[in-house]
Amino acid sequence: MATTTATAQRATSSRGNLVAIIAMFFLFAMISFVTNLAAPMGTIWKNNYEWSGMLGNMMNFLAYLFMGIPAGNLLMKIGYKKTALWAMVVGFFGLLFQLLSSYVGTETGVFEVAGQVVTLNFIIYLLGAFVCGFCVCMLNTVVNPMLNLLGGGGNTGNQLVQSGGTFNSLSGTLTPLFVGVLIGQVTPETTVANVAPLLYIAMGVFVAAFLVICLVAIPEPHMLKKGDKKAVIKYSHSPWNFRHTVLGVFGIFFYVGIEIGIPGVLNFYLSDSAASGIAVNASAVAGGIVAIYWLLMLVGRLVSSLISGKVSSRTQLIVVSATAIFFILIAIFLPDTVRLSMPAYSAAGGFFMALVPAKALFLVLCGLCTSVMWGGIFNLAVEGLGKYTAKASGIFMMMVVGGGVMPLIQNAIANSVGYMASYWLVIAMLAYLFYYGVVGCKNVNTDIPVNDVDEVPDARDL
Repeated sequence: MATTTATAQRATSSRGNLVAIIAMFFLFAMISFVTNLAAPMGTIWKNNYEWSGMLGNMMNFLAYLFMGIPAGNLLMKIGYKKTALWAMVVGFFGLLFQLLSSYVGTETGVFEVAGQVVTLNFIIYLLGAFVCGFCVCMLNTVVNPMLNLLGGGGNTGNQLVQSGGTFNSLSGTLTPLFVGVLIGQVTPETTVANVAPLLYIAMGVFVAAFLVICLVAIPEPHMLKKGDKKAVIKYSHSPWNFRHTVLGVFGIFFYVGIEIGIPGVLNFYLSDSAASGIAVNASAVAGGIVAIYWLLMLVGRLVSSLISGKVSSRTQLIVVSATAIFFILIAIFLPDTVRLSMPAYSAAGGFFMALVPAKALFLVLCGLCTSVMWGGIFNLAVEGLGKYTAKASGIFMMMVVGGGVMPLIQNAIANSVGYMASYWLVIAMLAYLFYYGVVGCKNVNTDIPVNDVDEVPDARDL
């Protein structure tokens, strides 16, 4: 009887874990959907403010700097489920602000900010992007440690993170494609109203996601219970005491800059008819090509999810960093006159083959490489942290601000010295990730206790 009961409990637990895993995969898709709205929508604002192409993206990621650590604390105070639900609410209002910007005329409320003249609708859009950043930060804080935990940590934990990443990439593939189709050819008359249908859909998805998560039972391993002894103690160390974690924090900062910067600048390059030589439906073609980058990220994560049980996160990170450097070097030195046909899509003509610079192919191939970096860095950086994992997750989320800072710097370089020259910054960041995989990821602080025996009482209780 005892054996039967234990078997039933394990079966129930397995079913519960499966539902929780599916819920985390769904949230992973939502993260990419919201994040990838910023860069293609930037082509609209870039037409009005040349310097603003990556500013919406910057605002989206800037929110991580403010919300990263608070989001980690939320996990301990209200748990994974409530944190995810609040994220849905925040995301809904972030998209609503972006939608409202399409209803405010460009002649309404002219302001001067940092020497630049901007209109009220642009400020409302940036506010919406910033609020959406709070949402995706909270979701990221929930999804990554939960999937790593449900997978049991180590290579299997990374395997589950990579599996969830395939849904993230699928969503990332569809978003720029849809935006490109809705925008078509960017003209002075193009506004956010052109992508309003997609914003309505996104808001509806958030409502649906809220209802789904309400019905799902999610484990709460790091949540502090009322009266729990852990609520009144301080740990003798912190994630900052682990060298491999600190180096991993910088790795996350650079990685997100790489992931967003490669397709972001590529989108601007292909949309610029003078630079790319694409004379018709340049934005639609750019959206279709960039969608391939995110599609290849899906493929890469799917492959990684199949091999991560046998191939270590470290090996994968080393190989893909070196390969990405190779691809980008080819793209930089390949002449613009070398062209090839790649699939694109337009609302009027459907799918077709567009003649584009061949360097675009090598840049989108980087999607295969960037696909596994997030899971690999996160997995390596939290390995051996034990009870410090939740706080480390908040720190990592704070450093996702790199996805706003580094592409903004890359975009400034692109505007000053050329699109392809800006990719030298990406190569430098990839070189750091290669170093992290070879040397920096090793845990040299194994003497630090990571269970509960080293806890010390809070001074308030002495």
